[in-house]
Amino acid sequence: MFKRRKKKKRYRFFRHRRCEFFPCHETRDTRNFNCLMCFCPLYPYPDCGGNYTFTQKGIKDCSKCTLPHYDYDYVIRKLESRK
Repeated sequence: MFKRRKKKKRYRFFRHRRCEFFPCHETRDTRNFNCLMCFCPLYPYPDCGGNYTFTQKGIKDCSKCTLPHYDYDYVIRKLESRK
């Protein structure tokens, strides 16, 4: 019969070059900068694995983290492990 071909998962990447904030983080690789997760869904988790610091008031500052822009699969795996 028919062989199933692996489908390319096109939903994993989105780049919005016309966004007034693009790219919202410093990067040399704008071709691979993924805008799919403008707000990181891992923000509430202290063990997110990203590059974050805390402000003097104790607020998590993710402004230097590019994890959700380059590693979609990691974010999804991390969210699934939290279930």
